[in-house]
Amino acid sequence: MRDRRVLLLWTGFALAAVVSVGLVARRPDHLSDLHIYYGALTDLRAGRPLYGYVAKNGGPFTYPPFAALVLAPITVLPEPALGVLWLLLTVVAVVAIAVPVGGVLAPERSRRPLAVAAVATALMLSAPVQSNLRFGQVSIFIVLLALLDGMGVVPPRWRGVLVGLTAAIKLTPLLFVAYFLVSGRYRDAGRAAAAFLVAAGVAAAVLPAESWTYWTGTVLQTSRIGDLASLGNQSLHGMLLRVGVAPATLPLLWAALVGVICAVALLRARQLTGLRRPGHAAVLVGCATVAASPVSWTHHQIWPVLAAMLLVGASGVARRMAGAALLVAMVVSLGAALGPVSARPGVQFLLENARALGVGALCLVGFGGVAVTATRAHRRATARRAWLRVGVAAAATLAFFAVQPLPAGADPTFKAYALDDVANPRYFFVCRGAAECDAYGGDAAVSFGTAVEPTKVRVNGVVSGQVARLAYYSAPGGAPRAIPLLDAYPGSRIFSFRAATMTHGRLVAYAADGRPIATYDDELAAAFRAHR
Repeated sequence: MRDRRVLLLWTGFALAAVVSVGLVARRPDHLSDLHIYYGALTDLRAGRPLYGYVAKNGGPFTYPPFAALVLAPITVLPEPALGVLWLLLTVVAVVAIAVPVGGVLAPERSRRPLAVAAVATALMLSAPVQSNLRFGQVSIFIVLLALLDGMGVVPPRWRGVLVGLTAAIKLTPLLFVAYFLVSGRYRDAGRAAAAFLVAAGVAAAVLPAESWTYWTGTVLQTSRIGDLASLGNQSLHGMLLRVGVAPATLPLLWAALVGVICAVALLRARQLTGLRRPGHAAVLVGCATVAASPVSWTHHQIWPVLAAMLLVGASGVARRMAGAALLVAMVVSLGAALGPVSARPGVQFLLENARALGVGALCLVGFGGVAVTATRAHRRATARRAWLRVGVAAAATLAFFAVQPLPAGADPTFKAYALDDVANPRYFFVCRGAAECDAYGGDAAVSFGTAVEPTKVRVNGVVSGQVARLAYYSAPGGAPRAIPLLDAYPGSRIFSFRAATMTHGRLVAYAADGRPIATYDDELAAAFRAHR
């Protein structure tokens, strides 16, 4: 029976891998990050600046210069062949991660094949792995190397080296150096620091100009990485940006919260190491890197998937339920899947930020008592009470967020559209062409229509000549969002944007002298209610 389940799981894994790779190949933007690596390194070989490269989609090369040395061999292959190889290596990396994690879940050798197959299948179905496949990312390889080193799988004399090298490619694994120190692995910490410095030194010797550019400025330019307030950034920093924390307060608040989260996670990781749970400890430190980094896109979030599976395999109803909830959040976009429920602003904010909140909670709780094995009799005696506690906690959390309005300035799905988007009828739907848009606008300062989707509202309209600037306020007291006015057609200016909800929204049109000439709030709320 066990062999049959193992075979069934590996069949599911293979099917998911084949379908995923096939879907990636059909996307017009497939392997876009791999294309950036390839283009930037091709430019570098031709003598052009590494950090001056910008791909057609606007993406620059954002990694340290040592990453360019490691990735340099990819330019030997034609890009289409490289894409096929990269996808295959990503699938292999999923299996390579599943092997040690499966060993943690099933210390008994007889159960290990089933655990490895289950971990590999869950990983393949998760959003982070799908994102790695879609973009052709290095993140999954960084996680694999840091996991093996953090767990102590590599030979003792080399422990710490992989963390140092991966940190030289992508900085976030540096937190593992702190973990080595607090857990008493001083030699590992020394080797990690030495490997990082040597790698950076080699890159400086081979690429001096690029190294100077990166370490004296580019490393701090997080804006190069993209819109940090977008929902894809499920770090604590990204969530604070979506909450609408004032720019003057944000750095101090973020630093304080990151300090608390990392300190608690590292102390719990040290305790888990002492309890001979290095797998749990390494995954916990990895989750702390996701929470603490200023930027944690979906493809960075493999660590929480591993944490969720370790919780599911733990003893105790509460931990298993928490693990299942986190695993669901890492596989499914809750904001989209629970659209009818998430129309409430507070609930939507909870669902859209479920991954950031879940990772933060995991870092603070630190797997709870996962390292403590409860007796069977004790589990039976407490199971009913545990289910009750889980149900009450879940209901209380949902009720709390249900009555919350969106924080001032917060709007997790906000986006204003540009001239390149005008051809998309989903974004620009009120008029097509100069004559139609002129007729639609009429004499009003702003004429607009709305379209409501499960997790967002789209507003598209036309402005008159007296409007010089258009701004949208997500909630009272929030910062304004500038709405571009687009000269798409002769004699007409149009605009389009999306937001989470219009319940508290306000659209304001300004004249050239800064005077507000028209305000729309009740109209937005009424349109939203009518569509619901």
